[in-house]
Amino acid sequence: MCGICGIADSTGKMVAQQELERMNNIIRHRGPDGDGYHRAPGVGLAMRRLAIIDVAGGDQPIANEDETIWIVYNGEGYNYLELREYLEARGHRFRTNTDTECVIHLYEEHGVDCVEHLRGQVAFALWDNTAERLLLARDRMGQKPIYYSIIDGRLYYASELRALLRVLPRQPELDLGAIDQYLSLQYVPEPITPYKGVHKLLAGHRLVWQGGQATIEAYWDLPFEPKHEASEEALIEELQPLLADAVRMRLMSEVPLGAHLSGGIDSSIVVALMAEASSTPVKTFAVGFEETNFSELPYARAVAERYATEHHEFTLTFGDIPATMEELLRHFGEPFADPSALPLWHLSRLTREHVTVALNGDGGDEAFAGYQRYWLDPLADRYLKLPGFITRGLVPGLVGLLPDRADAPIGGSAVNGLKRLPQLARIAPQASLLRWGSYFSPAHKQALWQPQWARSLNLRRAEEDLVAVYQNAPAQSRLDRTLYTDIKTYLPGDLLVKADRMTMAHSLEGRSPFLDHKLAEWAARLPVEYKVRGRQGKYLLRKAFAHLLPEEITARGKQGFGIPIGAWLRGPLAAWTRETLLATDGVLASWFQREALVQLIAEHDSGRRDHGKRLWALLCLALWARQQDTS
Repeated sequence: MCGICGIADSTGKMVAQQELERMNNIIRHRGPDGDGYHRAPGVGLAMRRLAIIDVAGGDQPIANEDETIWIVYNGEGYNYLELREYLEARGHRFRTNTDTECVIHLYEEHGVDCVEHLRGQVAFALWDNTAERLLLARDRMGQKPIYYSIIDGRLYYASELRALLRVLPRQPELDLGAIDQYLSLQYVPEPITPYKGVHKLLAGHRLVWQGGQATIEAYWDLPFEPKHEASEEALIEELQPLLADAVRMRLMSEVPLGAHLSGGIDSSIVVALMAEASSTPVKTFAVGFEETNFSELPYARAVAERYATEHHEFTLTFGDIPATMEELLRHFGEPFADPSALPLWHLSRLTREHVTVALNGDGGDEAFAGYQRYWLDPLADRYLKLPGFITRGLVPGLVGLLPDRADAPIGGSAVNGLKRLPQLARIAPQASLLRWGSYFSPAHKQALWQPQWARSLNLRRAEEDLVAVYQNAPAQSRLDRTLYTDIKTYLPGDLLVKADRMTMAHSLEGRSPFLDHKLAEWAARLPVEYKVRGRQGKYLLRKAFAHLLPEEITARGKQGFGIPIGAWLRGPLAAWTRETLLATDGVLASWFQREALVQLIAEHDSGRRDHGKRLWALLCLALWARQQDTS
């Protein structure tokens, strides 16, 4: 696991060592165990190493036998031993025991299609000196990042945005359209960034730079057809070893290894399968809150006790927030407002005190349909077909008499949901995340932006982009199209960004068995009745692994990795919130109407509305913007 960066120059000039070092020093946290560089006419490669496999002999960059091909590599290819056997049979000779070197020889065999043979989480830059070609590639699910920019005949790339910005010849212009989408989504969606001309390479894509031109293409997509036709019992017999194998593959390590245990079904299954495959107790790590309706620590303890794990816990309080938010956003390098990043930051810090690698349950909800909105969507459709005097009059009037539940955990409360239902007809029903998420709607943003900015922006762009992905999904059913949309947008744009930046900030490697692409392909082809049945998501997954879990784990619904931001921003963090958002010298004052900000804060403070997530998004934006002014 590493961080990578570099520059390719179409004129063939040498890239300055100082440029590479400036980029590489920014991502030191991604690889504290060493650095490496390779320069040749027209290219410079650099990397930071977190040693996991072949600790003694796996330093990068790595070259082929005649040193005509060089690579810097971030991630893990879990099938590398199988690939190595295949490549050695083809006559290739290895100098290391790393998965990195496999990619070079795969390239010699298959050219730019080499990435299609990898099974894991990877991002790499490979330079072919003979062809004068640079290949950038990113894993199928988007676990490892690549940012890039092309300016004045040069291609710049890096694992993190700040490293890229450090060496660009001029500061790129802010993209307010990206900021507007951030307000809708709580993240800046791929392939854009907050800066014009700076991009993210999409998950499952590769970029070939040759002759001063960049060609970008997808090399993988997630097929939802044809559907499995086997019986429920037969499907369970297929799923159990498939997931167990995905876990087993991710146990390879020459350094200490453990697991993040949330108490949810996905991470609990991962820990159970780790325990079955391990000869020593699994090290588990959990984070919770003093607010018991948010904390999942009792559930995590139940799993830890069942498998006699070496268990560690951390309790997060509101006092930890102001002290860490600036550093947290610095690692993202762009506005990012998923509140669960904060507990993951602290959990990763705790975990790194004991291990270097931690498995997790990321991806289970998107693969097997775990979110409540997956079964709520069709119910909302039916509700909105009722006569208008019911949906726009009677029900809103009755529900409006009830207060918002400001401290509702992720998934919301019935009251909040009923209050939003009449508004759903005005939001594209295919955009499931925005339909149910309590972020900024187009109407909210119209009232928020200064008029001159609102007129110049497409305030429905986030909805339109999600609908486009939904409509182009290689799937038939409503549920499968929604799952595809989440896997292509929310997963790589939010959840995996959070996972990568927060773990790597502490030099910790996260591994996600549910994101194994073979498992994802198998799950996609499940008939929908094995994903959602009634009001229960993950139907087949629960049934397949119920025997491994305590009953209280299998019986509970989805909670999510949320924090009590509504209560905190109304209570102990209210003064900090007001001071940050209403600062007259901040960028928010030039973008947004002060009256709209004051109203949001007042409504939230009074308890009339729960604007917790919206205020949190604005706080993250303000803190990030402040860093840009001082960088």
